[in-house]
Amino acid sequence: MKEATRSRSAAPAAAAVPVRTVTARGPRVSVSWGPGAPLALMAGPCVIESRAHCVGIARKLAALSAKLGIPLVFKASFDKANRSSLGAYRGPGIEEGLDILAEARERTGLPVLTDVHEPWQADLAAVAGIDVIQIPAFLCRQTDLLLAAGNTGCVVNVKKMQGMAPEAMEQVVRKIESTGNRRIVLTERGESFGYGNLVADMRNLMVMRALGCPVVFDATHSVQRPGALGSATGGDSKWAPALARAAVATGACDGVFLETHERPAEALSDAANCLPLAAVGPLWKQLAAIAALVRGPGRGKGRG
Repeated sequence: MKEATRSRSAAPAAAAVPVRTVTARGPRVSVSWGPGAPLALMAGPCVIESRAHCVGIARKLAALSAKLGIPLVFKASFDKANRSSLGAYRGPGIEEGLDILAEARERTGLPVLTDVHEPWQADLAAVAGIDVIQIPAFLCRQTDLLLAAGNTGCVVNVKKMQGMAPEAMEQVVRKIESTGNRRIVLTERGESFGYGNLVADMRNLMVMRALGCPVVFDATHSVQRPGALGSATGGDSKWAPALARAAVATGACDGVFLETHERPAEALSDAANCLPLAAVGPLWKQLAAIAALVRGPGRGKGRG
């Protein structure tokens, strides 16, 4: 019984694998994660609210990227398929959503990220020009979905499921690699902590990076309180900047993921967690300074 219940720290540690560098290439901008690459940012609204809003915020983020030298991937979802309530806003759907993301990509030159929930969606996303296909945390063990994403040849960003040991992500990596695709990024987005709360375990960044993949810290989803509002997820965005700084300070963080909106209170999804667009630039300056200190000169900021 004692053997069966021993702590994770007592388990034999796997040998660390050299971390590879993974690159997403947009029409005019490339962004890399990994050794020697500057800290990168994945940012955008939680969900596509309208064509004008999505393209508009993408252009504002592109301008910020050019001004501050931020290697930036624009992100937005065409469908939020795992909402708490049946009546929650989910997005425009895959056909219109991918068309909007393609326009944002072309107008800004940035690589674009979106998540998929079913295997058939992966090919459509790739054909539409999506540069980074994201696997949502609750679906990170779904073999067919991982294989479909891997088979596109796109960069695959996998969010680690809440409550899943970081060591278990090795099997996720192996599934994707079985397709011949080694362009894999792993993202930490908080651990389950009782009911309706998450806590960020910064050790997870180092454990997952030892699997040979660059890692990203999801600052805004790590402050969620799932189901806290009854029919919707709650959270507290004021803690996201501190968690992002802590993640970068580990020296094992290749990028930061965050959701942003010009007026967070009006966001149609995850309003309690997203950061004001005006706060992204000041936060980035802090993160870049920390990255330069812990990861070495020239690795804090840089152009994609």
